[in-house]
Amino acid sequence: MSDCIFCKIAAGEIPSNKVYEDDRIIAIHDLNPMAPVHVLFIPKTHICCANAITEENSDIIAHIFTKIPVVAKELGLENGYRVVNNCGEDGGQTVMHIHFHLLGGKKLSLGMA
Repeated sequence: MSDCIFCKIAAGEIPSNKVYEDDRIIAIHDLNPMAPVHVLFIPKTHICCANAITEENSDIIAHIFTKIPVVAKELGLENGYRVVNNCGEDGGQTVMHIHFHLLGGKKLSLGMA
């Protein structure tokens, strides 16, 4: 999508603080961190939200979840971390391009992320 900020970041049109990148996904530091470590995992293919995951694109989501523990370890999150996905406006999704928040670096509360 030409007006999607995450598509533009994934395409290199907007600079970002990359943590990880391959041909399918990019992981960047969040501009407004909610924890000492706050990284966004974004597929390069535009998928609007969790409701749009299909059998045809679910391999990208699975790929993200194989890279999350690798990046978490590289960032020193040996004591654990949280992965969050917001879906839709009521779910707190502010960018309509699916992404997953990796949060850690401190003991996180048991409340909602």
